[in-house]
Amino acid sequence: MSEAAAQHAAEALRRVISERGAVRIVAATGASQLEFLQELTAQPAIDWERVELFHLDEYVGIPEGHPASFRRYLREKLIDRTGIRTYHFIDGTGNVSEVLRAVGGALTSAPIDVMFAGIGENGHLAFNDPPADFKTSEPYILVDLDEACRRQQVGEGWFASIDEVPTRAISMSIQQMMKARELLVIVPDARKAAAVKATLEGEIRPEVPASIIRNHPNVTLYLDEPAASKLVAGSWKREAGSGKREAGS
Repeated sequence: MSEAAAQHAAEALRRVISERGAVRIVAATGASQLEFLQELTAQPAIDWERVELFHLDEYVGIPEGHPASFRRYLREKLIDRTGIRTYHFIDGTGNVSEVLRAVGGALTSAPIDVMFAGIGENGHLAFNDPPADFKTSEPYILVDLDEACRRQQVGEGWFASIDEVPTRAISMSIQQMMKARELLVIVPDARKAAAVKATLEGEIRPEVPASIIRNHPNVTLYLDEPAASKLVAGSWKREAGSGKREAGS
């Protein structure tokens, strides 16, 4: 799954660089993206110096050196491996209003070409926990993290206990995520199976934030078999075989 998603991502980056001379991307973090980023950074013939990078979210109050910092994650897993020169970090230790203004202004100065994202165990996109705000047009917002989201961070080993997990974060908004020209959503692991089922088979609603991706005109969802295990047999396989790249396994 990760290899297939990385090949798709690499093709998209090469295409946009060829057409426009540069590409603007958003990269997700977390345990679900580790293998994908490892595969992506190994892909050949990507001119990483022409890549401008943004990231989806960051905890409030976590310094970059903290093991759970998403800035540290992106530096170690993507920037240092590729030599990306232009990137925009969300500093969750700074003045939040100023951070929202600065990084939001940089993000909205031009369209995002390709976005990589995941889906949380509670169905969140970025740190937009349920019920997510589907209406705000602000590019980045300050959000409260629910208990399910915070427990996921402990379960993935980023924190020793839920008491250590921050209760607030800065997150790219749902509307801003939906503005990306192309969206690749990479979701491995049986822990995400219930969220995947709700995303694809339930109503599109704020209580299942990831369900909104079904409204995106150019989205590809990559699942491994455990993540797809709760889907109704036949429905997602039919999409995967349609050639429309709407679902993958």
